[in-house]
Amino acid sequence: MKALALALLLEAALIISWSGGFVGIRFAHDYAPIFSILLWRSLVSGLLLLPLALTRGPRLQPREVLAQMAFGALAMSGYLGCFGLSIAHGVPTGPVALITDMLPLVVALLSWPVLGHTLTGRQWLGTGIGLIGVVVASGVTTQTGPIALWAYLLPVLGTASLALATLLQKGSTSNTMPVYQKLCVQCLSAAAIFALLAWNEGSLLPVLNPGFIGGILWLVFVATFGAWGLYYLALRHTSAARVTAILYLSPPVTMVWAWLMFDEPLSWAMAAGLVISLIGIVIFARAQQPAPKA
Repeated sequence: MKALALALLLEAALIISWSGGFVGIRFAHDYAPIFSILLWRSLVSGLLLLPLALTRGPRLQPREVLAQMAFGALAMSGYLGCFGLSIAHGVPTGPVALITDMLPLVVALLSWPVLGHTLTGRQWLGTGIGLIGVVVASGVTTQTGPIALWAYLLPVLGTASLALATLLQKGSTSNTMPVYQKLCVQCLSAAAIFALLAWNEGSLLPVLNPGFIGGILWLVFVATFGAWGLYYLALRHTSAARVTAILYLSPPVTMVWAWLMFDEPLSWAMAAGLVISLIGIVIFARAQQPAPKA
């Protein structure tokens, strides 16, 4: 019973902190270009974790470091860069959260060639109901207006990148590195990539104003240490499909964050969508196959 309660608290914290990443990007973009934000988010996160990564836990092995650098390029640079750039080009936060949280479907599609796994019929049913709830909660329309269609495709590309990294991480034989060491290596490798993109964007220097600094701190402690730390912690204790299915709840929660911070309107459709998503999550969780014993 205690284990179940702890798992539910972990998943709730993951949903909240993951949603905070979308809102944090939107907030910080009012003060700086998108790749400058992602550079300083990743660099500050990695440097704060570096002393802990070097002095605590197992000794860093070159093979594992290289593997985490590759995961960082896929999971952080690919995912964060794509959805951040989408927001920067005018795609609303809700649709971005909706598209990126189609992640369980992408994981399911990629898990057969990568891991040799498939979802059961009930798991597909739960996934579909969860997706319907997200659509209802987000109230997304298909009208793109003046925003280029390719900007809507960026979160799809980022989601595919994160799904591939998730499956490779789950199936990796060098997966003994503690979460804080993984995050350190991945953040620093992502920072190197974002530095090139920020330089191309115009400047590597931070914007010294309270809004930018506050946005970076939010992204470091809530969206990086909170969301990614909890994501990898949950991934270690359960399946990739279940962890990514839990993230279906982040679009309606993102709407609540946006309402609190930016005074965006809420609706009964969001509440209805949240309930539908919860039903889908329950169906998916109850259909979860037990992990094989070692």
